Amino acid sequence: MPDNPAPRFGTTPARSTLPDWYPDLLDRVSTHVSTGHRRAVTAANTEVLKSYWAIGREILDRQNLEGWGARVIDRLSTDLKSRFPGAKGYSPRNLKYMRSFAATWSSQAIVQAPLAQLPWYHQLALLQKLDDNALRIWYAGAAVEHGWSRDVLALQIESGFHQRSGKAVTNFATAIEDERSDLAQQATRDPYLFDFLGSTEGWREREVEEKLVEHVGKFLLELGQGFAFLGQQVRLELAGDEFFCDLLFYHLQLRCYVVIELKAVPFNAAFLGQLGLYMAVVDDVLAKDGDKPTIGLLLCRNKNEVVAEYALRGYKAPIGVAEWTTAVNNSLPPEFESVLPSVEVLEAELAAGVDED
Repeated sequence: MPDNPAPRFGTTPARSTLPDWYPDLLDRVSTHVSTGHRRAVTAANTEVLKSYWAIGREILDRQNLEGWGARVIDRLSTDLKSRFPGAKGYSPRNLKYMRSFAATWSSQAIVQAPLAQLPWYHQLALLQKLDDNALRIWYAGAAVEHGWSRDVLALQIESGFHQRSGKAVTNFATAIEDERSDLAQQATRDPYLFDFLGSTEGWREREVEEKLVEHVGKFLLELGQGFAFLGQQVRLELAGDEFFCDLLFYHLQLRCYVVIELKAVPFNAAFLGQLGLYMAVVDDVLAKDGDKPTIGLLLCRNKNEVVAEYALRGYKAPIGVAEWTTAVNNSLPPEFESVLPSVEVLEAELAAGVDED
C-alpha cells in the first residue's frame, strides 16, 4: 500500500499578495482585540474591588453593631483560608484595609472611573498616603492617564505632584494658538523635583546637567509622559557659528522639539534670549515637515514670578520658566502620618500578606 501522504498545511500568504484594504482590516481588528482585553481586565478589576468593598462593609457594619475587636478579624482570616484554600488576599492586614476601603468610599464610587480602573494595591496607596477623597480621585485620574505603577503613584503623592503639575510660568496661552497650549501647560512642573541628585550645593550647571543625564530614567519620569531624550550639549550650527543647547527632547504628544536650559542661579531675563536663539535654530535646522514650533523650558534655582511673567511678554516663541529643587516639603498633615504606617511598612505588610496567603 502506498504510504499515507504527509499532511499539507496552509502557509501564511505574504502581505504583498493581499488586497490593499487588508492593513485597514488588521488595524480595525487589532483595535477590537486591544479594547476587548482592556475591558476584560477592567471588568475583572472592578469585580475584585466590589468584592473587597462588600467584605469591608460586612466587617465594618458588624463591628459598629457589636463593638468587637481585632481578634475577630484574625479568626475570620484563618477561617477564610480554611474554607477557600486557593484564595489569596485575606490576611488580617488586608481585611483591615478592606474595612478602611469600605469606610472611605461608597459602593457607587468604586465602580466609576477612575477608581474602577486602578488595581487594589493602587487603592491602598491612595488610602495610605492621602486623607482627602477629592485629592484621591485626582491622583487616581492621573495614575490612569499616565499609566503609573503603584510605586510611581506613591512617589508622585509624596512629591506633591498635584501642587506642581502645570504650574510653570509660561506664555503658552498666547504663543501656542491651538488646543496644544493647554496640553503644553499641563506638561510643565514647578518646581521640578530632582531629589535623586542628592545635595547639589555649590554645583555648576554642567555638573547638574551631567547627573540628570546619568539618571535619565528618573529625569524623564519627573518631566512627565511624552518626553523623549535626544541629547546633551547638542551642537547647533548657524552661519558658521556653533551653539550648544543643554538638553534636547522631543515631545511625542505635542509633536515638537523641547529645548531645556538649566541654570544653577536665580532667573535672569537675559537667559531668555539665549534660549530663544537655540529654539529658532532647532526650528530651522532640526525640525521636519509636520513638527510644531519648538518649545523652550528654562529651569532656574529660583525665580521672581512677576519678573518672569513680564519677561515672557516680549517673546512670541513658546517658553516656560520654572524652578528646580532637590527637596520639597511633605504636605501630609502630621496627625495623619502618625496614624498610618509608612510606605516601607505598607510594602512589607503587603508582601507578607501575599506570602501568607
